[in-house]
Amino acid sequence: MGKVTLIATAAMGIEAIVADEVRSLGYEDCVVENGKVIFEADELAICRANLWLRTADRVKLKVGEFKATTFDELFERTKRLDWARYIPVNAEFPVIGKSVKSTLFSVSDCQSIVKKAVVESLKNTYKGTTWFEENGPFYRIEIAMLNDVATLTIDTSGVALHKRGYRTEQGEAPLKETLAAALVRLSRWTADRPFIDPVCGSGTIAIEAALIGQNIAPGFNRDFASENWDWIGQNNWDKARVEVEDLAKYDQPLQIMGSDIDHRMVNIANDNAFEAGLGDLITFKQMQVKDITTRDEYGVIIGNPPYGERLGEEKEVEEIYKDMGKVFEKLPTWSVYMLTSHPDFEKLYGKQATKKRKLFNGFIRTDYYQYWGPKPPRV
Repeated sequence: MGKVTLIATAAMGIEAIVADEVRSLGYEDCVVENGKVIFEADELAICRANLWLRTADRVKLKVGEFKATTFDELFERTKRLDWARYIPVNAEFPVIGKSVKSTLFSVSDCQSIVKKAVVESLKNTYKGTTWFEENGPFYRIEIAMLNDVATLTIDTSGVALHKRGYRTEQGEAPLKETLAAALVRLSRWTADRPFIDPVCGSGTIAIEAALIGQNIAPGFNRDFASENWDWIGQNNWDKARVEVEDLAKYDQPLQIMGSDIDHRMVNIANDNAFEAGLGDLITFKQMQVKDITTRDEYGVIIGNPPYGERLGEEKEVEEIYKDMGKVFEKLPTWSVYMLTSHPDFEKLYGKQATKKRKLFNGFIRTDYYQYWGPKPPRV
C-alpha cells in the first residue's frame, strides 16, 4: 500500500496535545491545523493511532483534496480519485458531509454527488460490476467543504475514540474521555505523584489518569472500523495490539483518589473503574470538597466542577469554589487545575491562576485554571 495521509481530529484548543501524542508514536512530521493534526504514515499507523491517541476524536484516512465550486467539478474530481485502492467490491460505503463558507452549501447534494462519483470510480476498476451489494466491511466516507475546498476522507475509527468502553453509567454533564485525558496531560502529572479529583462525578478524570499512569492504551478494550479492512491486514492489528500489551506498566503503583458529594456518582465511578480493569488502583469516596485533607505532598488536583449554569445552582457552586480555595491553600506543595465556564472563578477561589487555557467542553467555552505548585524534589 505504501504511504497514506492520516488526519487525527481534535476538539478546539487541544490540537497541540494531539500532535504531541502523534509525535510520541514516532510520526514526527505532522501539521497542526484548526481541529486536526495531519501526518503521513503507513498502514500500521492506522492501528497504532486508533489504539494510542488519548485526546483525538477520530483517525481519518485522507483520500483527496481539491477546490470545487460547482457540482460537476465535485463529481469529476471525486471520480478521478483512486477509491478502489481502499474500498473493496463488497464494501458498505455511506457518505456523510458538512459545508462551511462554501458555494456548495447543500450538504445532502454534496453527499449524493460524492456517492455517485465513488460508484462510477469503483465501476471503472471492478469491471462488469453494475450494482454494489454493500454487505461487506464498513468504510464511512466524509465530504467536508470549507472555503470551497473539498476534503474527502474515510473514517478508520468507527465509533468515536472517546468511547473507550468502560463507562457503564454517567452523570448529567459527563466530560468526554478525550478531554479528561487532555486535562491530565496538560497538568504534566506523573505516576509517582498523588492525584485527587475532588468533584469526580462518574470518575472519568481519575480513570484517564490511571490509564496514563500505567501507560495503558485507551483503545485496548474496543474495536475499530478498520480492523475489517483487508488491505491493512490482520498482521498489523496483531502487531499493534501486542505492542499495547508490551508497553503497559501494570505493576506501576498509583495513588489516585476521586471524591464526590453524591454517593450515587461514587458508586458509578467505582463501577466504571472496575469495568476499565482499574478498580483496585483508584479510591473513590463520598465527601464534600471542604472535608478533603491529606498529608501527602507534591500532588496534583484536577477537577471539572459544576459551572452553575442550571437555574438555582449558582450559589451552591460558588460555595464549592470558595471551599476549594480554603482547602487547597492548606496544601502549598500541590498543583491545582480546574475547568469551568464560571467567569468569577478566580475571585471566588481567592487566587489568580498561574495560567489560563481556553478549552471547549462540548459547545461550552471554558477556562482551564492552572495553579502550579513547586516542583517535587529529585529523589
